[in-house]
Amino acid sequence: MTLPLTPSQTAGPFFAIGLPWADGPHVVPEGTPGAITISGRVLDGAGAPVTDGLVETWQAGPDGRFAHPDDPRSGGEAAGFRGFGRCPTDAAGRYCVMTLRPGRLPSAGGGWEAPHLDVSVFARGLLDRVVTRIYFPDEEEANLADPVLRAIADPGRRATLIAAAQPGQPGQPGEFRFDIRLQGRQETVFFEV
Repeated sequence: MTLPLTPSQTAGPFFAIGLPWADGPHVVPEGTPGAITISGRVLDGAGAPVTDGLVETWQAGPDGRFAHPDDPRSGGEAAGFRGFGRCPTDAAGRYCVMTLRPGRLPSAGGGWEAPHLDVSVFARGLLDRVVTRIYFPDEEEANLADPVLRAIADPGRRATLIAAAQPGQPGQPGEFRFDIRLQGRQETVFFEV
């Protein structure tokens, strides 16, 4: 006897039930000195906004250390810095995270990874989350040496991981835009994890 395949289950939409929380998009409290914002849109293969998605970020602090007990170098994190953010997308597919710029991280090969945020996206039609990174445009030297970015041979594909600086207010640390394209032309590079 042969049994039929069990149907696959997608990862959403169910995020409004319990995954978002009030401080979710605030990796640091509002008013934290040096805070930056990273915002953008999550788009599907046709370029339409993903209105029921969830964007998670995980990152090191400005000192290049994670606010986590498994980081043997942890300690000295900025006050109120959690390292983790979570933001649902809105009706236009937009998300926004307030955080601090991460520092460089030691890599497994003995070099250094450029400052970046690790990003997971959950959305309708996905059987599992997709994982990517956000790098900063003004870290050119560090980006050139980053082992993950160097592993992506096509410069056009590599560019899908670099946020765009947005014009800001004088004296403000920075605003960055990072759109996440799940498929199609200019699809964001995603990693197998």
